[in-house]
Amino acid sequence: MFSLILKEIRFRPLNALFSLLAMLLAVSLFVAFFTMSKALRTETIRLTRDMGFNLRIIPGNTNMNDFWVTGYSDTVMSENNLQQLMKFKDISYAHLTATLHHKTQWRGREVILTGIAPEYEPSGKKKAPMLFQVRPGTVFIGYQLGLEFDLHEGDTIRLYNRKFRIQRVLAETGSVDDIRIYLQLEELQKLLDMEGKINEIRAINCLCLSEGQDPLNELRQQLEETLPGSKVIMNRTIANARQEQRHTIDKYFGVILPFVLITSFLWVAAMAYVNVNDRKTEIGIYRALGFTSGKIAWIFIGKALMLGLVAAVVGFSLGTWLTFSLGPQIFKVTAHVITTDYRLLKWALILTPAGALLASMVPALLAVFQDPAETLRHA
Repeated sequence: MFSLILKEIRFRPLNALFSLLAMLLAVSLFVAFFTMSKALRTETIRLTRDMGFNLRIIPGNTNMNDFWVTGYSDTVMSENNLQQLMKFKDISYAHLTATLHHKTQWRGREVILTGIAPEYEPSGKKKAPMLFQVRPGTVFIGYQLGLEFDLHEGDTIRLYNRKFRIQRVLAETGSVDDIRIYLQLEELQKLLDMEGKINEIRAINCLCLSEGQDPLNELRQQLEETLPGSKVIMNRTIANARQEQRHTIDKYFGVILPFVLITSFLWVAAMAYVNVNDRKTEIGIYRALGFTSGKIAWIFIGKALMLGLVAAVVGFSLGTWLTFSLGPQIFKVTAHVITTDYRLLKWALILTPAGALLASMVPALLAVFQDPAETLRHA
């Protein structure tokens, strides 16, 4: 039987080649898409994360008119509120960062001092920080302050009679951050005699909701359970952009991959049908010579299984090669997460021959049920 299958392939090489190419395309693209999807999702998360915090948790008694005028709450709360939030592992907040903001006069002009603490994750997972990390005794200077006072990295400035070294002069943001000076939270608290006090906790919403759903009500409910008397404000522009981007990625894979698989399946089925239709006379002769229906069917089905196995192995190798060739050029930030996934080879070895078998089943049955006398009469 094996020799008959090989003879069948040699007798119709172009048909076998086109069927093989269709399955190769399906397997290699599936492997490449699936393998790079992890890098794509990670890169999407990284890029949307860089949009900035989209949640601000402030004291409940904040005067909101003053808040929007000044850009921060003039009411303080305990820094322990952050630890209180951390106790709830299922809370839908990520990158929790305690901050303290204070407007003051410095070198004859108004600036904002901002103390930032290290970021915390209620989930316990290690994640790259959203903000830069300020070292003890150093500050980060906003772009406008650095430009106006000709300040550079390594220079020394004085705040409240204490010297700080400039760790970095930040790039221009076109926002109030350009006149901000960042310090470690603990150091700013000491300068202002406000130990243990903050006026804001910044975070990112990590709720994964369906398209069109509003996460704010659930976030407020969770906050009410963990920090009664506090309020959360959401920057909807950033939150919606982040959610839409992730939904777009999911839709992309949800449309492209089924399209490739279905197209390849139909192509293999068409090739099998053309092969059977072109060889009606030959199949009639086989039947007249005593070949059983099962033997004739297995010639076509065996051919499909053999080509499916070859396509699975070669397609997996080709898809993996494409991933490592193109992935680092496309995903500059997250190329390191691209790895060979041998689980895909296992599934390719199962699903590709199975798909080829199903695609060839109908043409094989047509060959089996042909009446040899009728076929040869029209030959």
